[in-house]
Amino acid sequence: MKLVTYMVKADELNIQSQDGMLARLGWVRDGHVIDVGLAQQCMELEQNLVFPYRLATDMLTFLQRGEQERDFLQRLDQALGQRDWLRLQVEGEPVALALAEVDLFAPIATPSSLRDFYAFEEHVRTCRQKRGLGMVPQWYEIPVFYFSNHQAVIGPEAPVKKPAYTNQLDYELEIACVIGKRGKNIKREEALAHIAGFMIMNDWSARDAQLQEVAVGLGPAKGKDFATSLGPWLVTTDELEDCRAGERWSLTMRARVNGRELSKGNTKDLHWTFAQMIERASAECELVPGDVIGSGTVGTGCLLELGEEVHPYLQPGDVVELEIERLGLLRNTIVE
Repeated sequence: MKLVTYMVKADELNIQSQDGMLARLGWVRDGHVIDVGLAQQCMELEQNLVFPYRLATDMLTFLQRGEQERDFLQRLDQALGQRDWLRLQVEGEPVALALAEVDLFAPIATPSSLRDFYAFEEHVRTCRQKRGLGMVPQWYEIPVFYFSNHQAVIGPEAPVKKPAYTNQLDYELEIACVIGKRGKNIKREEALAHIAGFMIMNDWSARDAQLQEVAVGLGPAKGKDFATSLGPWLVTTDELEDCRAGERWSLTMRARVNGRELSKGNTKDLHWTFAQMIERASAECELVPGDVIGSGTVGTGCLLELGEEVHPYLQPGDVVELEIERLGLLRNTIVE
């Protein structure tokens, strides 16, 4: 399933801006968003389909309730599919709305935590070469990550404010998994069962600030903490089984700036798999539902790697689109 956090478009609600308190949980089918709460009410009223409790209407609660909640939602989806679901209403409110009629937030507006790994070898090698450095032998020994700012997550179509302290604003094309099952000291062979699904991640970076910080031996901090884009939806792992071989999924990744394709890669090229990342992240540390784990940037997946001769760093007005096969398209515009 493709799970979303959404709201009816602001202008239709006669309000001036998005209000996270009005956000709802839904899923995408045939270009429409189906509201979880309304769909459950409708099926209970019209088909006597009884659930033991009300399904969650926000993403974090949905994930925290675990596998049983996901099973209930799949039952609801199947029951709805047997009806003319586009016509269903609850007290005059439609159960389904076209994607054009809603605003999408990040699937998880405030993750429990946000870790970002450094797992694509081509990206690491190329970026270090540009600084006259070779590969660090320790990179091949353990998957490494940093904690990013889980309070600075934004969704599709949201503006990204260019920090005043940077002249080198960059995008980073990544895939992220979301933890759906609590665990500590998770073994690699058991790790994939802890993944609820995947989404696109843009790890926006202020490169000049980042390079200044890491030269001191810490960071990145101000180089990364101002924004991370996630979305447009969370695709559950069962929907991607036909793309999986062992611990790897094969999904084409692309990035465009102002319509021009600059980056292309594939998730299968990860040196460190998500199973290995989860094993490392959970060592003597409990992972909980709603934790987000980023892959790090795919090879060619940022301007630092490509070089300013290919494209200058981002400026207000630039439109950045990240697209991953089966996971949708994540678009943001840079603003002052």
